[in-house]
Amino acid sequence: MRTPNEQGAAALPPLLLLLPLLLVSAPARGQSPAQAPAPAPAPPADSVRLGALQDSAVARDPRAAQLALQRQRTTLTLDNIASEQLPSLAATGQAQYQSDVTRVGLTLPGGMTVPTPPHDTYDAYLSVREPLLDPSRAPRRAVARAQLAQSESTVHTALHALRQQVNDAFFDALTLQAEQAELDAAITSLRTQLAVASSRVRNGAALPGDSAAIMAALLRRQQDRAQLDASRVASLAVLADLTGHTLAAHESLARPDLASAVARTRAAADTLRARPEYAQYAASRTLLGMQERQVAAATRPQLAAFTRAGYGRPGLDMLSDRFEWYWLAGVQVQWAPFTWGSNSRDRQSLDIQQQLVATEESAFRAALRRSSTRATAQLDFLEHALASDSSIVALREESAREARLRYGEGVITAADYVDRETDLLNSRITRVIHRVQLSQARANYLTMLGIEVQ
Repeated sequence: MRTPNEQGAAALPPLLLLLPLLLVSAPARGQSPAQAPAPAPAPPADSVRLGALQDSAVARDPRAAQLALQRQRTTLTLDNIASEQLPSLAATGQAQYQSDVTRVGLTLPGGMTVPTPPHDTYDAYLSVREPLLDPSRAPRRAVARAQLAQSESTVHTALHALRQQVNDAFFDALTLQAEQAELDAAITSLRTQLAVASSRVRNGAALPGDSAAIMAALLRRQQDRAQLDASRVASLAVLADLTGHTLAAHESLARPDLASAVARTRAAADTLRARPEYAQYAASRTLLGMQERQVAAATRPQLAAFTRAGYGRPGLDMLSDRFEWYWLAGVQVQWAPFTWGSNSRDRQSLDIQQQLVATEESAFRAALRRSSTRATAQLDFLEHALASDSSIVALREESAREARLRYGEGVITAADYVDRETDLLNSRITRVIHRVQLSQARANYLTMLGIEVQ
């Protein structure tokens, strides 16, 4: 006559009896079933750094090429302004017919008369003009350089957003990596207990439901592990698309140590102006100041030397009817002090733009201050949460050790043991998530204030 245990074992499908053996015979990541749960492995020395990934994303973005293009355009503008100091040459030809000409109705002594100029005239000449004084040249050069600085600061502001995108993808992958390590430890522990339970079932010392409960929990953990693998591959793909670095699924990411950098930043947060937007506002103010000088210089006198040599009829003798060579030279002053108030209106417009820039900067500073307040509150919460997490994990570990011993002695069921192991796994996962969240909060805080992560 069979015992109840033997009857249960006989009723268990053969596949269910073989499955625990198959699961036990396939240790995870090279660990034997007898190994105790191990903590998450430390990242290797050659792990990918967050700061390097941020720099790669900024350098890889197509907008980074705008910096070189802006410099080339400014160089061309400055070359054009410099070329204005060189003499300018112009060749001119003209033929015309006049309906009337000047006549002098006088008869000179001896019967001579004053000749009448011809109705048709011809003139071909080469003129040379060399600027001697142009007060607007220096302000225009300053405006070109200020425009370059503003354009560069605008590009840097646009590229700064990439650093936050890298943070998001990096810490998504890092969180999944930490959860994977904890799940691996839990799977190893369950495999060890599954081997014990299966042995008891075969020996008739336990009911098949014990091994089935552990096996179901193990299958659930393996499903979770597969889901983490798929999610991490997706996060790494996003990170690779941002940075151009292809990261293997097994490649470890290093959790950055930013505590000291955050402490220094928090101490100087009120006076910190590292965000590229501040440089953009400063460049805009400088540009407006240079444009105001350019407007003022436009009303100042300009001085130039000129010369002209040509051949025509008449030449310089207006009464001659012969083709003659001629030349002339002189100095020209050009001054337009009266502009019907356009210069004054231009200066007023520039003053208004200065006020607009000031209001934009003030609004940005206020928004950044509010974001900084929320970020520091999150940092403080996570630091306190991690302290309690360690206490919770220690208590759960003690409870799980007791459950493991009591299950080995047959005092509690496999379901009770699995519940304790699940509680321990959840507390460990919560702790590693808080650790990653704290690192992410620190990185986001530094990025938000414009400090580059190392």
